[in-house]
Amino acid sequence: MLTAAGVKFEAVPARIDEAAITEAMRGSPVRDVADRLAEMKALKLSRSRPGLMVLGSDSMLELERGVWLEKPGTLDGLRAQLRLLRGRVHRLVSAAMVAQDGQPLWRHVEVATLTVRDFSEDWLEDYVAACGEQVLSSVGGYHLEGLGAQLFTRIEGDQFVVRGLPLLAVLGWLREAGELRI
Repeated sequence: MLTAAGVKFEAVPARIDEAAITEAMRGSPVRDVADRLAEMKALKLSRSRPGLMVLGSDSMLELERGVWLEKPGTLDGLRAQLRLLRGRVHRLVSAAMVAQDGQPLWRHVEVATLTVRDFSEDWLEDYVAACGEQVLSSVGGYHLEGLGAQLFTRIEGDQFVVRGLPLLAVLGWLREAGELRI
């Protein structure tokens, strides 16, 4: 997304223990968890890259209050997760945080609400066969910019938030910070 928007950057994995952080925050509002994960990534990397601004981001899927879904991990997990989402509404919460030298500079959390249609088992199997492992790294088990768009009857919110980054807010901050031309 950043490349398509004309932002030059280097992608570096933060290697934080997301599962431990998520579990420790169970019971907290989902937006706080997404924000904390983005923060931990940005702060950790910014400490090892003096003088550079580091953007950390993360997304969480909340099916209902306190019920979070993780990346499906396997094709069977993908099937199970999509069956759970079928015919229901869920929220995707995407957080972004910019840090420099271990200090937070900016943060933003945004929510999109998605309604999944009541798809058939045959459609589900076709979807899994077509998308396969490429969607296993997505918290919802779908890519909105691809075949995953067919899962939904309604999406409220920014599609970039659904794709995992509140891009418009990030771009706005980069302009305000003088990193992009106005």
